Amino acid sequence: MDPINIIIGINILATFGANISGAKQGFKSSITKVKEKPKTYLQQLPTTLATISLILLIISLFQVGTFPYEEINFTIRLIGLTFYLVFSWVQIWSFKLLGTNYSQDIVVLQKHQLVTKGIYAVVRHPQYLSQIIIEVAAAAATLSFLVAPLAMVQIPFLFLRAKREDALLQKHFKEDFEAYKKKTGFFIPFLG
Repeated sequence: MDPINIIIGINILATFGANISGAKQGFKSSITKVKEKPKTYLQQLPTTLATISLILLIISLFQVGTFPYEEINFTIRLIGLTFYLVFSWVQIWSFKLLGTNYSQDIVVLQKHQLVTKGIYAVVRHPQYLSQIIIEVAAAAATLSFLVAPLAMVQIPFLFLRAKREDALLQKHFKEDFEAYKKKTGFFIPFLG
């Protein structure tokens, strides 16, 4: 097996283990008291697309659905691998920073707090930014023509989901969220 694909496979296993605690927290939020949980296709669609993309990435590790690995593509694959590794851990860090506020759903919990520390001090949605970069980088690292189009399809849905979360946080945290929003970027630091 290709060394870049081996590294990606190891990272998938490592991040899967790190994501178990996030999944437990997300499940916990589904049984805790919720202030508001909007009914929208954005609750499940981005998660479903990310899951399909992960399955396609795993398939791509075996060079199924990929362009041939040639020396001319090594630099793009290495850059993709680097971004994939860095942002897969940035995403986990962003989940961990949310603590008990983390949920896989768009939701405001009864004891919800506005998180403004760590990466959230500069970007409001680092988890979605990371997801976009992870998907595109994984496609580049594996030269997958299966993952690449799905990565592009996910972008508008992640953007819409983040907008929906902003609206929900604005509704519940009012002036605190407005002040926070002025200091941070939507996906890119200090923009939006």
